[in-house]
Amino acid sequence: MLLLLHGFYRCAVAPDHVKSTWSEALQRRPLPCSAEMWYWVFLWAVFSSLFVHGVVGILMFVMLQRHKQGRILSLILVSVGFLCSVSGAMITSAAVASIYRVAGKRMAPLEAFVFGVGQTVFTIMISFSRILATL
Repeated sequence: MLLLLHGFYRCAVAPDHVKSTWSEALQRRPLPCSAEMWYWVFLWAVFSSLFVHGVVGILMFVMLQRHKQGRILSLILVSVGFLCSVSGAMITSAAVASIYRVAGKRMAPLEAFVFGVGQTVFTIMISFSRILATL
């Protein structure tokens, strides 16, 4: 694991730099270092996962509002699902950024979007395939 992360944080992401990253993303300049690649892929994965879990959480609250333990159970299930998907996104985003760094490529912000949202889409597909297998 240390060999993959060697040189991973060559460029530091300062707080004032985070403010300017949205303007950089709109300019479509490639992401210069692996830390920024990881940051953008992870950010898109977190936001897309947050959207999916938010929609599912609202649906669970509406469907289980009359059940005594339904509200707390839906809160627990949504939070555990979100935390698991965030931890998985953290690992896979680091893997994608490491592969780009080793290959010497620079990542466009649109590629980071595709990788981040793609992680959420694959998580949904795997989740549904496991549910159907248990029926």
